[in-house]
Amino acid sequence: MPSSSISKKTTWAWVMYDWANSAFATTIMAAVLPTYYASVAASNLPENIRTAYWGYTTSISLLLAAIISPILGAIADFRGTKKRFFSIFVILGVTGTALLYFVNTGDWLLASLLFILGDLGFAGSIVFYDSFLPHIASSDEVDKVSSQGYAMGYLGGGILLAINLAMIMLAPSEQRALMSRLSFVSVAIWWLIFTIPLWKWVPEPPFRILKGEEKTANPVVVSFQRLGKTFREITRFRDLFLFLVAFWFYNDGIGTIIKMATIYGAEIGIDNTTLIGTLLMVQFIGIPFAFLFGWLAKKLGTKRSIYLSLIVYTLIAIMGYFMSKPWHFWALGFAVATVQGGSQALSRSLFSRMVPKSKSAEFFGFFSVSEKFAGIAGPIVFAIVSQIAGHSRLSIISLIVFFIVGALLLTRVNEKKGIQVAEAEETALQNG
Repeated sequence: MPSSSISKKTTWAWVMYDWANSAFATTIMAAVLPTYYASVAASNLPENIRTAYWGYTTSISLLLAAIISPILGAIADFRGTKKRFFSIFVILGVTGTALLYFVNTGDWLLASLLFILGDLGFAGSIVFYDSFLPHIASSDEVDKVSSQGYAMGYLGGGILLAINLAMIMLAPSEQRALMSRLSFVSVAIWWLIFTIPLWKWVPEPPFRILKGEEKTANPVVVSFQRLGKTFREITRFRDLFLFLVAFWFYNDGIGTIIKMATIYGAEIGIDNTTLIGTLLMVQFIGIPFAFLFGWLAKKLGTKRSIYLSLIVYTLIAIMGYFMSKPWHFWALGFAVATVQGGSQALSRSLFSRMVPKSKSAEFFGFFSVSEKFAGIAGPIVFAIVSQIAGHSRLSIISLIVFFIVGALLLTRVNEKKGIQVAEAEETALQNG
């Protein structure tokens, strides 16, 4: 879609999906479900085993998403069905989330299976959601639009989390498990309703049948052919794929901090009010800082802004090892809020600039693989170290390696050259 035809309504509708799906990220991934998993679903297991099983659960769901994302992305590019695949994953995620209502005491396996289903829907939908970005935002506006999405995600996820926490904490103690289960249903409803603007106002991006392809060909076969061609020509997209490797490393640390924070805090004795309150604070403090990073990208450059966020994350991982008091958790939560949305928003926008538009779903499938494999490695390392050491303090400090390696690799990415290669590839595809 040419930039001149991009309406504010289309951009707003796209941004609103961050608002919609962030309810899953806050209530299900970060706050209520991990606590419910440890205190109810897995209450019959030793404490460090609960932590380990949650780590394995998140890793399995991400592995499944990582395997299928590039294949489905290539199919969607070939058939022009990005919105169809997006919708399938949304419905999958909403269904898995709603069914968490039926998880009760000792049902840790059912909780794990339903979380995997919900998280697969969440992760899969984001592949296609992100692939819309280069179609609905011009190159000059992509940092701003991506940052707006994360800011709205913080706001939407924070509002529903606040409502859910009020439901749980104000209820009599014997009703809190029920309120937690009802909060899972509220996420499913919220997610579904606020996806409607995207379904209504974001059009299916244009697609092209590439040279040598038949429109009636088997889409699965074509998807593997396209993926094979991309891998054979990987040297042409050197900076794009080098960025993916860098992103894999530093996002590993970011993802692990997000997913394991509450269950790690609970293990070392941080009270539940502090854990949940800090997560709620992160949602609202993160809003202005997400916008700030969109502004910083114009002043400092996208890469330099990402470097700044990685320095902060490195300090967070180091201080996490020494954390012992509630105010420590509040302070580190504030630090996370300053960089979490900005680092992810700018990574998404930087990648989108180096992607040929006609292959956006395929390449965002690879982006998803990098993101998901990062999420697999971190929780697995976290879980293994926790089991071996008998506690998780060594797990948190090990994350600094991922931030340092990721930053070093990012210095090797030539952003301007990557953009030039993407534009040349798109021109070649248009000319057949």
